[in-house]
Amino acid sequence: MLVLFCCIAIGFLLAKLGILPDNAGKTVAKLVTWVFTPALNFITMARYFTVKSLVGNLELIIIGTVTVAVAVFVAITLSKVFVRKKSPERGIYQYALTFANFGFLGDPLVLAIFGEPMLFCYKLFTLPMTVVAYTWGMSVLIPKKQGGSVLANLFNPPFIALLFGMLVGITGLTPALPAFAVNTLESLKACYGPLAMLLVGITVAHYNLSEMLVNKKVYVATLTRLVLLPAVYVTVASLAVLFLDGVFSLGIGTTVLFLMFFAYAGPLGMNTIVFPEAYGGNPKTGASMAIISHPLSVITIPLLYALMVLILGAPVV
Repeated sequence: MLVLFCCIAIGFLLAKLGILPDNAGKTVAKLVTWVFTPALNFITMARYFTVKSLVGNLELIIIGTVTVAVAVFVAITLSKVFVRKKSPERGIYQYALTFANFGFLGDPLVLAIFGEPMLFCYKLFTLPMTVVAYTWGMSVLIPKKQGGSVLANLFNPPFIALLFGMLVGITGLTPALPAFAVNTLESLKACYGPLAMLLVGITVAHYNLSEMLVNKKVYVATLTRLVLLPAVYVTVASLAVLFLDGVFSLGIGTTVLFLMFFAYAGPLGMNTIVFPEAYGGNPKTGASMAIISHPLSVITIPLLYALMVLILGAPVV
C-alpha cells in the first residue's frame, strides 16, 4: 500500500509543481484505458480462463453477482441519507457507495500480494461488478441526454480485452500466441499499477486541497466505504459460507471472502471524477472523495486485512 501511495504522491507532486503539462492526466488516462489495462486483462484471462478453471470457479461469478446486487441496493438507500433531494450529487454517492476502486487499486494490489492465479479469481469475482459499473454505474454519473447506450458504455477497451482473453483461453489458443507478443503484454501489464496510481495523483492535483478537505459528508462516506461496508459484507458472507459449507458441503472456502474484501474495501474510485468532468457535471464531490479516501486506505486496508487473516487464516492461493 505504501508503494502504491508513493506513486500517487509522485503523480501529485509532478502535477502540482508544473513539471507535467496540464493535459498529462488525460494522456495517462488514455494509456491506462487503451494499453495497460487491456494488456493485464487479456494476458490474465488468456492464461487462466479454461473450461476447467471456469467450472471450478463458477461460484465466484455467482457470489460476485449477488454481492454487487446487494451493494447497489445498499448504496441507493444510503445515498438518500447523504443527499436528500434527487440530484446528480446523489448519483455520485450512489456510485461511490457501490463501487470501491476495485480496478485501478484492487488489480495491482491482488497481483502484487498473491500473483496471477489469484488475480484471475479476482477478475472472475469482479466481472459482474464491471458490467454493473459500466451500465447502471455510468447512468447515475452521466446525464441521460449525454451518456451513450448501455452497450456503448459496456464495450470499452478493458472489457473488450477481457472478453478476447477469455475467448483465447477457453479455446486453448494461448500456447499458440507468439513469444514476443506474450512478452510485450507482460511488460505492459507491469506498468499498469504504477501508472494507474500516478493517474490518481495527477488528477487530484488539479483541485484545491483546502476546498476538497472541508466536506464533512465525504468523510462519513469515506469511512463507510473503507470500513463499514467491507466489514458488513465480509461478515455476512462469512456466515453464509459457513452455513452453506456446513449444510450442503459446497466447499466454497474463505478465499472468496478475501476477494470480496479487496473488491469492496478500496478507496472511492476515480470514475466519480472522470465521468462528471467529461460530460459537463460537477466533479468537486468526486475529487473530495478521491483525495480523502486514498491516503486513508493506506491505513485501513492493511489493518482490516490483518484482522481477516487473524480470524480466518491466510487465503489459499
